[in-house]
Formats: sequence, C-alpha cells, structure tokens
Amino acid sequence: MVNVCLGATRLGGLGGALGSAHSGKWDTMNKVLLAGIALALGTGVASAADMPVKAPPAPLPPPFSWTGCYIGGNVGGAWGHHDWDDTLFGLHWSNGGNGRFIGGGQVGCNYQFNQFVIGAEGDFDWAANNNDNNNNTIIGPLGHSFAVTGNDRWIATAAARFGWTWDRALLYVKGGGGWVHNNGFTITDLTTGASFSGNTDNTRSGWLVGAGIEYAFTNNWTVKVEYDYLGLNSRSFTVPGVVIPALAGDTFNSGHTNVQMVKVGFNYLFNWGGPGVARY
Repeated sequence: MVNVCLGATRLGGLGGALGSAHSGKWDTMNKVLLAGIALALGTGVASAADMPVKAPPAPLPPPFSWTGCYIGGNVGGAWGHHDWDDTLFGLHWSNGGNGRFIGGGQVGCNYQFNQFVIGAEGDFDWAANNNDNNNNTIIGPLGHSFAVTGNDRWIATAAARFGWTWDRALLYVKGGGGWVHNNGFTITDLTTGASFSGNTDNTRSGWLVGAGIEYAFTNNWTVKVEYDYLGLNSRSFTVPGVVIPALAGDTFNSGHTNVQMVKVGFNYLFNWGGPGVARY
C-alpha cells in the first residue's frame, strides 16, 4: 500500500512537472509568434510609409482664346481697275492697271464666344506706284494720241470681322469701307506733249468686302492671308482748252473703279481669354 501511494505521488509530481514544462513552452512559443507578427506588421507599415506618393496629374492648360486686341503688319499686292470716259468725243480708257507692291499695318479687337469670333479692324497700306493706273493710249480728236495716268499712294480700310474658329485656326469674312488717296490723274496729248492734271491730291471712298484665314502659332502670335475688294466712287474733271486745245472744255468721268488686294500679315494678340470659350 505504501509503495502504491509513493508511486502515485511520484507520478503525480512528474505529471505536474511535465505539465508546467509544457505550459512554459507554449507561453514561449506564443510570445515568439506575437513578436514576429508585431515585427512583420511594423515592417509593413514602415515600408508603406516609405513608398513614394504618386503626384496628382498636372492641370490642363487653359484653352486658346481669340478674345483680345492685336496689332500687326502686312505686305502684298494691289491691282486697280480705273475706267475713264469723256463727254465730247466718246473716248474710253479702261485698264486694270499693273499690280503694285503694298505694305503697312493693322490694328483690331476680337471677341470669341463658343466657336464664333466677332471683331473690328482698321488697316493702312502704302502703295508703290508710278503713273501706272491707266497707261493705254487712245486716238482722239485731230488724230492725236491721248493717255490717262495716275498714282494711288495709300489705301486705308475700316471693317467689321465675322469668323468661325477651330481652336487656333480662324476663317473670317469682313465688310466695311475704304479710302484710296490719289495724287491726281493726268491726261496727256502724246502728239504734242501737253498734259493736264485734274483733281490733284484727291482721296476717294468706297465699300469693302474681304475674306481670309488666320492661324495662331503661339498664344500671342498669329499669321494670316487675306483678300479684299474695294469699290470706289466716281470722280470727274474738265480739261482747260489753253492746256490741251484738242480737248478744250472736255469733261472726263471715272466709271467702274476698284482696287483688289492680296495680303500676308502677322499680328501680336494681347490675349485676354474670355467667357464662353470652349476647348475643341
């Protein structure tokens, strides 16, 4: 009996020791596991914090607008058509005139809403001219030969512009008025060499229509090509007999008179932007 009790007691002590050892082992394993998890989580959070943050996309640039005023220059060519008739002998001079170089500048303002542009423009051009408006010869009274010549020295216009734009390209038409300064038409009797200049230093006015295309190659600089037609009013002068006896008292009248121009120009646009501007 004593042996049995001692054996049981020893077994119980051994079991308790084993249980305590087993429990300690699990506690140690749990602590190691928890420490590993904490380390892993800490490392992951640190790595996430160290990752670069992607920058937000840059904002789109504002859409181009034609709204604003501008100033620029132009060069090109002009062709004048001048008809002259006399009242005594039925003489008629009709000559388209030779083309001549023109050059000058322009100023204006635009306002864009949606795809439409309205504006106003004025321009001024000098004309390189040397008595070549009408240079054909007509046989008149007494069998004498007569010629009419003249000089258009400058051309000025003022017009409204109406356009349709596709982003940086602008198609437009224009309409308004114009003025041509002429330093006098001269009638010359080529047989005798006598000549008379009538209405010297004269400026004629008329109506203007035109069309063109303009393109903005930067936000402020544009280039354009334009065609204009300027219809002018008539004028007349009477030849004194003491100057050209063959045409004494004869009155000369201008009939169909116009100037056509083709110009290439550039503008500096003081771009203001504006409401209602869409990006296409």
